[in-house]
Parts: sequence; C-alpha cells; structure tokens
Amino acid sequence: MSDSAVFVPHFHWDREWYEPFQVFRHRLVAALDTVLETAESDPDFRFTVDGQLAAIEDYLEMRPENRDRVVALVREGRLAIGPWLILLDEFLCSGETIVRNLQMGWAAAEELGGAMPVGYLPDMFGHIAQMPQILARAGIEHAALWRGVPGSVDGHAFNWRAPDGSQVRTEFLFDGYDNGLDVLLIPEQIGRALGDYAEMTAERWGGDPVLAMAGTDHNAPDPQLASWLRRASGEGRAITVATLDEYLRKHVRDEVSAVVTGELRSHVRGNILPGVLSVRLGLKQRMALAERTIDHAERMNALWSRRDDSPFLHLAWHKIIESTAHDSVVGSGTDETCDQVAARLAEAAQTARAVRDAALAEPAALVPSDGHLVANPLPFDRTALVEVDVVAPPGGTALRATAADGSTAPVQLISQAPTVLSDERMDASQLERVLRRIHRRELFGRLIDHYELTAGELVFHLAEVPSSGPFDLLILRREVAEAAAAHPGEWRVLTLEEARATALVPVDVPASGLASFRVEPSETTTSTASVATTATDRTLSNGLVEVTVAADGTLDITGPDGTVLYGVGRLVDGGDRGDSYNYAPPAQDVLVSEPTEITVEVLETGPLRSRLSVTRVYEWPAALSADRDVRGDQVVPTPVETLVEVRVGEPFVRVSTSFLNQSADHRLRFHVPLPEPVTTSASAGQFAVTERGLTAEGGWGEYPLPTFPAGSFVSAGAATVLLDHSSEYELVGDGSELAITLLRAIGSISVNIHPLRDEPAASEIPVPGAQDLGMRIENRFAVVPSASGWRGAHGVALAEEFRNDVLVTRGTGHAGGQLPPDTAGLQVDGEDVLVSAVRRVGGDDAQGPGTEVRLTAMGDTPSTVRVTGSFTEATTVDLLGRPLSRTPVADALELDLGPWEIHTVVLR
Repeated sequence: MSDSAVFVPHFHWDREWYEPFQVFRHRLVAALDTVLETAESDPDFRFTVDGQLAAIEDYLEMRPENRDRVVALVREGRLAIGPWLILLDEFLCSGETIVRNLQMGWAAAEELGGAMPVGYLPDMFGHIAQMPQILARAGIEHAALWRGVPGSVDGHAFNWRAPDGSQVRTEFLFDGYDNGLDVLLIPEQIGRALGDYAEMTAERWGGDPVLAMAGTDHNAPDPQLASWLRRASGEGRAITVATLDEYLRKHVRDEVSAVVTGELRSHVRGNILPGVLSVRLGLKQRMALAERTIDHAERMNALWSRRDDSPFLHLAWHKIIESTAHDSVVGSGTDETCDQVAARLAEAAQTARAVRDAALAEPAALVPSDGHLVANPLPFDRTALVEVDVVAPPGGTALRATAADGSTAPVQLISQAPTVLSDERMDASQLERVLRRIHRRELFGRLIDHYELTAGELVFHLAEVPSSGPFDLLILRREVAEAAAAHPGEWRVLTLEEARATALVPVDVPASGLASFRVEPSETTTSTASVATTATDRTLSNGLVEVTVAADGTLDITGPDGTVLYGVGRLVDGGDRGDSYNYAPPAQDVLVSEPTEITVEVLETGPLRSRLSVTRVYEWPAALSADRDVRGDQVVPTPVETLVEVRVGEPFVRVSTSFLNQSADHRLRFHVPLPEPVTTSASAGQFAVTERGLTAEGGWGEYPLPTFPAGSFVSAGAATVLLDHSSEYELVGDGSELAITLLRAIGSISVNIHPLRDEPAASEIPVPGAQDLGMRIENRFAVVPSASGWRGAHGVALAEEFRNDVLVTRGTGHAGGQLPPDTAGLQVDGEDVLVSAVRRVGGDDAQGPGTEVRLTAMGDTPSTVRVTGSFTEATTVDLLGRPLSRTPVADALELDLGPWEIHTVVLR
C-alpha cells in the first residue's frame, strides 16, 4: 500500500450547461478570485485550471487588472493553465478543430507564462483514436483522463497508442477527477481517511503515491486546504500539494506496462453517455456548417486573396472551439444554453463566409459580369455541377456553357422565373412615390436596363447585367414629372424582368483552382453529353449507379461493381423515454416502420441530374404516456419526403429526408439492410477510420449500448454511407442492417430513474426545445454500394467530394469580355489522403509568410503523397507550428507517410 499521496487542487469548469455561459462566468470570477488570494497567501498552494485556457480568458475579461497576478503564479509553477482552449467533445467536431483548439490554447497560455504540457481530458464522453498522435506531435508526452478506459487496465496508468504507433503515458483517473474530495470531508480526519482510501485502491498504485484530485465542478478549493494537508502530513503520512504536471513529472514511474490502442469508448469504469451523439440534431448540423465554411474561407484566403484576414478567421475559430465544449455541442444543456451555442456557431459561419466571399471577389473581378467564377476547395481536379441564374433562352432554344478555352458543355434547365414583377394602377400624382423605390439603378434587387414612358404608362425593364448604356435617375424623375403633369388620371406601372431561368452546368475545375464559364444560347437542342442521367416513373440511373423505388417506398441501389443494396431507407420510429445523455426505450415500445401511404414523383429527368421524390406517410405516436413507459394511443400522420438524386459521373446516390416533427419522446432511424450480416463496422472521423464490433464493453452503471459516432462516413460490409454531419449509428439485427439516427427527441437534460443508466447524469431539468416539436427535420447523405467496402469505393475521397461543393460567384468584370484562363492551385495526389487544412501562416524573422497544409494518411499501409503548386521550399512543422526540417523543392514535394500519419508542412 502506498504511504504517500499527492493532492492536486483544481476545479472542473463547465463553461455552460444547466446554466448559460454568463451565469457560470459570474461564479467563475468569484472562484478564481479565491484561487489567486489563496495562492498568494500560502506558498504551498498549487492549482490546476482544468486544462482549458478559456476559464482564464473569461476571468481576465472581467478582471483585466489581475493579469500580472496570473502571470506571476504561472511562471512560478503554482498555477497550471492550458494546454487546451476548451475541454471539448472529441467526437462531435473535426480533427482539424481539435488541432486548432490545442494550438489556440497553447499560444494563449504561453502569453500568460506557459502552457501545462499535459493532455488533460478529465470529463470527455470517450476519446478518439488519434488523440495520442495529436498530443505527441505537439510535443506533449502525458495525458490524464477518466471515461472510456477499457477493463484491461488494472493500474493507474497506461500507454495510450494511436493507430500510427504514437503513444503517450496516460494517467487513468479511475475514480474520477474528484476522488480526493471524500478524503477531505472531515479535515481533522484526513490522515485516517487517506489511509483507508489508499488501502482500498492499493492494487492500482504499485508503489506510486496516491493521486488525490482535490476538486469538483464549479467550485474553488477551500482556502484552508494546504494547511489541512500540512497538518495531516505532520501526523506521519507523506503528503504533497502539486499541479497535475508536477505529479506526472516528479512523482510517478515513467515505465508502465499496460498498452491500449485506439479509441476509448468502454463503459466499464464510467458512463460515456452515448446519447449525446444524436440529441439536438441542429447543433451537430451547425457545427459541420461552421467547420466547412471556415475551412473554405482559409483556403480561398490563402490561395486567391492579397488580403490577410487572419483576425477574422481567428475570431471564427474561437467561436467554433468554444462551441465544441463537452456540454455545448453535445446539446446536454438547457434550452437557453443551446440557443446560445447555436447563435455562436452561426456567428462563426457568418464571419468565415465574409472572408470566403471577399477572397473570391478578387478573382471574380477578372470574370465578365455575364459569366461565373467557380472555385474548387479540394486539392484534386473535379467536374462539378453548379446551379446558376441565367437569362432564359427563347422558346425551343437550348443553352450551353462555354469555358475559357472555348470548349462547350450542355446545360440542364431546372426552372424558369416569372418575368412580371409588378403590375400596378395608380394616380399620376403617386408616380413620384414609385421612383423612390429606385436606388441609383437598382430596383427590386435587379438593375434597370431601360424604361419606356408613354402617355399613362411607365414600363421598367430590369436585368441582372444591363446591356444598355448609362442610366440617369435625375433625367427619369424629370421626364416622369413632365408626363404626369401632361397626362393626369390613372397610370399603369409595369415592372418586367428579363426572362430568367435556373440552369445546371457541368464545370471542370482544377485542383484547389479556379474556372469560369458563361451560359449562352446553343445551336442545337439535343444533349451532346456522352453519359447522361435518366429517369423513369420509379428508377434513376447515371451509367454508374441505378436506384429503383420499391413498392414499400424503400430504395434498391445498384453500385458500379454490380453490388445491390435492397430496401435502403427503411424508416423505423420508436419511443425514447431517456434524456439528453442516454437513449432508453419505454417498457412497452411500439416500433413504426410501415407507411400508410406512398407516392412517387419524378422531378428532373436529366441529362446532368435526375431526381425523384418519395413521400411516405407514417402514423407516429404523439407522445409517451404519463408514466413514460408506454407510447400513447394518439397518433400523428407524418409525411416523410425523401429526395433521391443521381448526378452524371458520381458513383453514389444522394438521399435527403425531410419531415415536420409533431411527435415527442421518440427516435427515428434510417436503415440500410446489408447483403450479408457483418460483425464489424467502420466510421471516419478525426483523422482515422475506426473499426468497431457488434457490442460495447460494459461494467459500470451504464448499459453498453453499441451506438457509435461517425464523422464523414460509416461503412458496414457492402454499404458505405457518406455523411453531411457527425451522426450516430448502430449495427442492428445481428449485423444485418446499418441504422443511422435521424432524430432523437427528448424532454429532459437528465432523468433520475433511467432504465439504461444507474446514476443520474445531471439534474432533472425540463428542456422542451430538445423535442424539436414543430421543427422541420432534414438530413442528407449519400449511399455507395461496393463489395470491397469503403477502401475499394475510395470512401475518403468521395466523402470529401460529397461534403464540399464548389464555390460559385458571378463575375464583376466588363460584360462580354474574355473569360480568364483556368488556374490551378495546390494539388495533392495520393491514395486515401485527407487534406484537413490549407491556410495562410505568418513567417518568423528568417522566413516570410507561407501556406500551411495538413495531410493525413487514412489507411493502414504506407503511402507516397505528391504535392504540386507555386512553392520552392517545404518546412515540416509539428502540430504547434514549430519547424522540424526544411526541404528545397524543384518540381513537386514528395512525402512518404506512414499508416495513419498526420503530417504538416509549410510551403513557401
């Protein structure tokens, strides 16, 4: 039994949860006031600020006068801050967001005296497979965590290994991050209580001192803590007060025998609360949108803009990272807290969108105003379909798209807009009021091309790009005044827009590059496409994939290799009497999987895109019974619209579902039946593709429900589903079906009595907003049938293509001018290589600014990556941006990546 102990005073601070951020911050300021006063009055006192720098930022925003006090304690090693900006949920954001979280937290901590070099992850709901590599490539050798560790670990530490082989020594907080508090309950009995605890846990320590984490949620330690411990130490037991970093550096063995590889999602020693993966769908979708928008903004700003918008990008990243907190994006807070998270994510996306659009405006100025600019955010060549607003062709005339090199492509007309925008009758005395609608040349969002003024009638002709000469509003006002005086009485004012249409255009865009085109009348009305999409009453095809609507409204999908998935999209709705943390079926559940009505409508017939709509009406129970153990008798007929789409050249079928939710306390899942039962699944997310089985490890107070997270795709057997946002999935029916959660509607943060969890996860606080009642629930994904699974289907590349549409903007140059030539940006060639970042970075004293590129080998075999672009030198850097090696580059940079390796280079 260990005869010594190290106490680590700390708190765990949920930035927002059952109270919104500002309420918690008010408590935070008081708590940190106490911490500073205690540390300054007692030299033995140490404090660890939860591993997240946001707590210090939030404090100093209210107490800026205390900055020097904080810095002094950090430099003395008595206040441990960082390395994270926020303690995040690792599965509900991208791997790139995790890296930026660490970078921003580390940098901010360095400005305050230095970051704690420990990957402290005390309360996350499980941990991603690549976290050891992320920490190791930032120079961090230690981690400390609680939830998710498998039962094979019987000590207090293990070596945690990432798929690439990187590993960090990891302190296992097997009794949680507050295990020292029970010892402190009676200050006069600390020595005795510590002895009891050491004896109860003796098999864990192996001669190392007991680690007593002296802190809990939202509270500062008692100012007398150090004096209590000095007194207890004087009673014969060796007790030290330390930061977590000091404990790991000075008091434990470096050598540990236990090794754990990959993600940590075991329930054996603590609840991992998997229901957070699917509650409050809107937050998961907003996170994905914000991450995607800032990624595109960084790429466009780095490659195509002369302006460095780093301050705006930093702001957007900060708001995204704040929102990844493990009680924020997970949706386990109150309604007002979740509303604030949603608003923060929206603000991040808006800030990034401004940077993106400003960057594209620069090359758009070189494109004529009757043309369009297309930017490809991905580092490989692609042919994309874009929707643009164009002048409608005269009756019977087709359209074509002409590229900068003179090549042409057929255009598919989608819809045509009305030409009469307004037809009004008024007295001549009111004409001046009509003219007040005109702002210089703009009217109703268009520009005045010309006007016709005759006795009793004024006709405006509007266009997006005027073809006539200058327009003088003052002359028009004078002419109208004269005409009104000459012809009193009733006038007709007619506002006409040139005939407009929405056109679908195929565009070849270089890797990370720009292309332009204009749409104009074609001499032929027939398609010249060598391959086209087709549609019949119940079938779509593009020559690569075919989808047929079955009698029950599900889809039979045939892939490029002939693999067929039958019954895709079977919807199964069941009751959910759980809470924001854990799903739970009612004791008498009713599963609804058969629609009462089915209609199929063909929307588009090609040649570039074909679509059909399947509407299935289901009778879902409106709510649970009062005791929550039975689904109620009252049902609500609910139409679910499924949009099915194939595009020319794409080896997958796009599927979108939409319905107005009118039912409470239920879970809806989208099923993909598999040709043969499987025993494993795999999902992509956070720099890895992780394999999982049919079960999860249990042993604590939480039922090990095998629902798992998926980021960009999930694959099982012959089915790969590309995802728009982080999602929850499960293999059901003994591995015969893949089920993806579309909605989990619940009404409480936590419930006291939960059939699948012994311990309440929080207080039983109502959250009616988490029911999503009256909300339109939309999900989009794509289905890829392939006998060779995600690898054979090139799932990594397809997921990137599905999630990242090209960016389109109208040209702003002189109408009718020449289209600029296509321009390539950065190109990355390599099998299953993910490029998670392309961004502008500043230079140090020796070097100027450069472009940082982060690549990951998404496979278990070595790969060679070739990077081409406008650069002559490549500097390999670690994940904190510190240079490791420099290489001159002639034609291209070739990198040999190991399996699952994350590699970052700065190109100049």
